[in-house]
Order: sequence, then C-alpha cells, then structure tokens
Amino acid sequence: MGRRSERLSRQGALAHEAAGEGDVIQVVSRAFDILRCFEGHEARLGNLEISSRCGLPRSTVSRLTHTLTRMGQLVYLPRDQKYRIGPSAVAMSTSMMRGLQLRHLIRMRLQEVAEVLPGTVGFVIPDRFHLVYLEVGRAANAIGLSSTSGTRISIASTAAGHAYAAALAPEAAESLLADMEREIPESAKLLRPRLDADRHSLRERGYVTVCGLWSPHINGLAVPLWSPQYQTFVVVTIGLLSNIYDEMRLHRDVAPKILELSVSIRAMLQDGETALFAQRVPTEVH
Repeated sequence: MGRRSERLSRQGALAHEAAGEGDVIQVVSRAFDILRCFEGHEARLGNLEISSRCGLPRSTVSRLTHTLTRMGQLVYLPRDQKYRIGPSAVAMSTSMMRGLQLRHLIRMRLQEVAEVLPGTVGFVIPDRFHLVYLEVGRAANAIGLSSTSGTRISIASTAAGHAYAAALAPEAAESLLADMEREIPESAKLLRPRLDADRHSLRERGYVTVCGLWSPHINGLAVPLWSPQYQTFVVVTIGLLSNIYDEMRLHRDVAPKILELSVSIRAMLQDGETALFAQRVPTEVH
C-alpha cells in the first residue's frame, strides 16, 4: 500500500509539473501574441485594442502588458493610456537583423570561394548526429553537389563532421560517440577509428580531409571554428568531385583557400558577437 501511495504521489507530482510547464508555455505564447499586435515601432495601443486584436480577455491582456512593461518589451504612455514597443523589444529585433546581416556576409564569402573552386562551400552547425548547412556557396558547374541551406549531413561520413568531432574536447567527443554507438552504431564505426588521425590533422594542418566516405565521387575538406553566438563549434567545409580533386590536390590547391576563408569567417563571428552585445539596451525595472 505504501509503495502504491508513493507511486501515485510521484505520478501526481509529475502531472502537476507537466501542467505547470504547459501554463508557462501558454503565458509566453500569449505574450508574443500581444507583441505581434504592434505593427511598427510607433504603433500605440490600449488594452482594449490589444484584447480585440489578439482575442484575449482584457484582464489577461492587462496582466501581460504590465509584465511586458516591467521587462522593457513595452512602454506605457500615461497621457494616451496606451502602450508602444519598448527598448528591449527593439534591441532584440536589431540583434536578429544583425544575425541575418552576418549570415549574408558569410554567404557572400562562401560564394566567392565557390567561384574559384568548382564545388559546394558550406557553413554548417551541429544538430545531434548531423550537421546542418546554414549557408552555402556553390559553383554553377558543381555537378553532383546539391546541398542547400537546411540540408542535413552525417557527422560520421563527412569531412565537416570529422572536423567537428576532432575539435571537441575528448570527453565531449567520447559522449558523442557513446550516443552514436547506442543509437546509430554503424555511424560510430565510421567515426571512431578515424578520430585520432583527424585530431592529428587538425593539430598539424588546421583542417581535416575525408575522401570517398560519404560518396565515392566526393572528396571533402573542413575547418572547425568556435562560434560565440552558438557556443559550439561550427564548420567551414567544401565538397569537390574526386576525379578532379584527389587528396593530394586537396592539400595543395584547396586547403590554403579554405583556411583563408575560415580566418575571414572567424573574424566575422567574433565581430558579430561584439556588435550584438553592443546593441543590447539595459532596461531598468521599477
């Protein structure tokens, strides 16, 4: 009986916790609904107008506008008895726009290199056992290389993935491999035997090459970079047709250009983070 009571009590606590989490999500969702009502920085709305626009009870709107004002997301105008977008919301949107500008600059640099090297040049970020192309530059004559923004590639079978794993701290890499061995063991069998050689290449040369592992027709070279924005390693990578660029040619002709590109993008990432912090507006809470 005691065990059953304890189990029921634990289930009740978990249900209460889940319900509490759902309440928080609903509050956040409603807060965003309110912010969406303001079409432009100069828009001025009262609680009744907000309630009408987003379909929420006026009492709920009143509580949320009060909270959003304390957070700096809204500003209250006593004379008009209305609200407008606050400094924190403006700073947040400015930061997001700067992020888009940064990606545009990165895309331009990738494309510049792709015009010289007839392949697909990518800027990728990690997503569990994969990497996702955030930006891509591709030569018009890049036959058989069709990656675009949003394309997911395997960590275990690509140069970008091997460079990412090689850059990780040993305990982080081991954790990644342990998860792979548990969930996708075939991928772990590709990555683990090559990890020491990849680390050596990264230490000695600053990049990692993988030839014919993802496809017998594709050779790749990749450079990992630490990203302050994402607080993880991102990767600059290129894939080229293996019948044109064998491993020797990757080292001789491709590596210098990708290393130069990575230096340029590293500077963009660092400058972008500095600019984002500079754009943040401190808000005093009353």
